Amino acid sequence: MRRGSLHGETDLNAVTFISPILEEIKLVEERMRAQADESHPDLRAALEHLLAAGGKRIRPTIGLLIGNMLGAPLEKLVTLGAAVELLHTATLVHDDLIDGSLLRRGMPTLNARWSPPATVLTGDFLFARAAITAAETDHLPLMKLFSETLATIVNGELTQMFTSRGLISRDNYYKRIYAKTASLFEMTSRAAAMVSPVNEAVIETMRDFGFQIGMAFQIVDDILDFNGDQNAVGKPLGSDLLNGLVTLPAIYYAEANPNDPDVLSLPQGGWTNNENMTRLVGNIRASNSSKQAMLEADQHIDRALTILSSMETCAERDALENLTKYIVDRKV
Repeated sequence: MRRGSLHGETDLNAVTFISPILEEIKLVEERMRAQADESHPDLRAALEHLLAAGGKRIRPTIGLLIGNMLGAPLEKLVTLGAAVELLHTATLVHDDLIDGSLLRRGMPTLNARWSPPATVLTGDFLFARAAITAAETDHLPLMKLFSETLATIVNGELTQMFTSRGLISRDNYYKRIYAKTASLFEMTSRAAAMVSPVNEAVIETMRDFGFQIGMAFQIVDDILDFNGDQNAVGKPLGSDLLNGLVTLPAIYYAEANPNDPDVLSLPQGGWTNNENMTRLVGNIRASNSSKQAMLEADQHIDRALTILSSMETCAERDALENLTKYIVDRKV
């Protein structure tokens, strides 16, 4: 079921899920900035530029809220949050270079300012510092989980690059969005529980929570790719399809219109024809495919809220509920 999608309510949800951990998020950002203290001046400038791009720090926020709810030590949660956000930032640096993106959240990307080699090396530096920071939790199972998640993300990107172009497949799509997005949400939620004084059943419950909101998050991103505000999204509408990536709204459209010539052309490389794909994007936008995709995102959100309802009432649980609702209500 869709929850209030008025922009005012979305902003309210964003404020209410961040407010319990505002000071802790500042500590996370300080820890991130410190990673370049002894590095080349240009690396320090690059990291400052990336942090200035903002974002709501949703992943470390999830870790902090879960950890606080479960009684984890603050130092470990701050360290985990910094490691997770450094890893996420590193993936964005490489993604923007691969996609040729010049803007993110309205600001120039790193590769818009630097050469490709310098951008790649900056991403590599961030990956390395993320791993070092994760190791500072001094929790071996967490370090293993962190490494496995990084491998999942990279493998997913390679799969997307080499075997997913023009492919109309739900199975492929779900695997891609798990690797690209949900795996990091899942790892963050699970890791926060791992450093808390709770049993394996609670750790597994939090892992499932992270999985559900991560899947919903990427589905909503893919809907916004067709129906969002182009200025807010920061890239042309339908850009995934124009790059050959068939996301959930396009899959719903293809299932309902299997004889559409533009749909039929996709597996044969039709996504390289800009005129045909622009027409297909328009047809998808005019259909109810995005609404159908949103119903799937809502199903994941409902499962996540059910999981939270099993936890004891507290300010952190309330904030996690607001964050969960925000995921399907956001505009960018």
